[in-house]
Amino acid sequence: MNYAAIKPFDVANGPGVRVSLFVSGCTHRCKNCFNQEAWDFNYGDPFTEKEEQRILEALKPDYIKGFSLLGGEPFEKSNQIVLSEFLPKIKEAYPEKTIWCYTGYDFEKDLLTGRICDKEITDRMLSCIDILVDGKFVEELKNLKLRFKGSENQRIIDVKKSLSENKIILWEGDTNAV
Repeated sequence: MNYAAIKPFDVANGPGVRVSLFVSGCTHRCKNCFNQEAWDFNYGDPFTEKEEQRILEALKPDYIKGFSLLGGEPFEKSNQIVLSEFLPKIKEAYPEKTIWCYTGYDFEKDLLTGRICDKEITDRMLSCIDILVDGKFVEELKNLKLRFKGSENQRIIDVKKSLSENKIILWEGDTNAV
């Protein structure tokens, strides 16, 4: 897996100051995507143990509220294989910090069914993710007033509550729920 960027101080992709990883590779190709260069699976640099350690170290300070995972597309099969091994390391080291993930896939149709990858790998990732922003970016539904999402079709899902209650539970901080 390659990555496009690691941001040790990100305030745009989840609440508080966060560490963000932008993975490379995306087959959605949303019109006017903000990160088109990351569509290419070969863009950026290889994600190695060195980058894992850099992220884990950046998460140490108390003022860092969590980790955000973006792309590209984190749930592309080749990215899932690596991320399903890395996310548990974050949860183990920092159980009090939240993990947010942005995906163009649909939570129920694509991720819960295991349609896009091995279900066991997808489930391993979902077990570590606290909040999932799902749905493709749709240019015609773009709304700059939305918090933590780009278009009105996207949802901010509380993954833990949704899995335990077996229905979609939107994140309580999402005042612009659709």
